[in-house]
Amino acid sequence: MEFLTLAITGPVLIVPRHIGDERGYFSETFRADLFARHCGAVDFVQDNESMSARAGTVRGLHFQSDPHAQGKLVRCTAGALFDVAVDIRRGSPTYGQWIGETLTPANGRQLWVPPGFAHGFCSLEPDTVICYKVTDYYSAECDKGLAWNDPAIGIDWPEIAEPETLSAKDRKQPLLADLPAYFTRNQ
Repeated sequence: MEFLTLAITGPVLIVPRHIGDERGYFSETFRADLFARHCGAVDFVQDNESMSARAGTVRGLHFQSDPHAQGKLVRCTAGALFDVAVDIRRGSPTYGQWIGETLTPANGRQLWVPPGFAHGFCSLEPDTVICYKVTDYYSAECDKGLAWNDPAIGIDWPEIAEPETLSAKDRKQPLLADLPAYFTRNQ
């Protein structure tokens, strides 16, 4: 299992090893000891899954604020998705910057999105399934978001991204300039 650092400090790309033969493969997708060594000690408390029926479906950018901030360990179990994390830690040298990775069952890649980052994705194929572990339970009062297409952030979404797939909630998310300081660099 490889743990790769990215252009922004915090998120980590995890690449599990596939051991295969003519029957298929085996892959160890999570180990608490290795995760703690490379990403920090966390307790995952809930697993979530969502399916996007249409290619081009955009979900996000989402996060939870304190006291129920969530870290997410994201992977794709069917289809393909372009996964994004945006640094929303006020005072961070990378505040407002983003990273993106393509996750598929074949590449096995997982993205660790720690608290202090907004998360979203675009499905690249029909019937794409995203699965993710979170470090705190869902909290409606802490459920927050950020505009997926904020020009100040400038996410280079795949051409397939379809704005009409946004949920009503995601259509009304604030711009980064209007986002309160939910997180600071030192958190």
